Amino acid sequence: MAHLFIRHKVKEYAKWKPLFDQHGDKRKAAGSKGGRLFRSEKDPNEVVIPFEWEDLGKAHNFAESEDLRQTVERAGVVGKPDLYFLEEIGKFNM
Repeated sequence: MAHLFIRHKVKEYAKWKPLFDQHGDKRKAAGSKGGRLFRSEKDPNEVVIPFEWEDLGKAHNFAESEDLRQTVERAGVVGKPDLYFLEEIGKFNM
């Protein structure tokens, strides 16, 4: 399974979240299988999003798209997001 982890700061979470939600259909059309949303314990404007993706090529295409760049700008993302493109190689239990 392919994964795209994104970490970024936003100016204001309450403004960012509705735009993130509205962008869901475009993520799905681009190959996203969904994910989870996390906020930092110490900074509620720091967001981490691990997505599952159909494949890494589609994840790269989405991350490099002009549509995403414009959406990130409108949503108030601060600075350049950290992006991690990961291929799952196994699972484990404790």
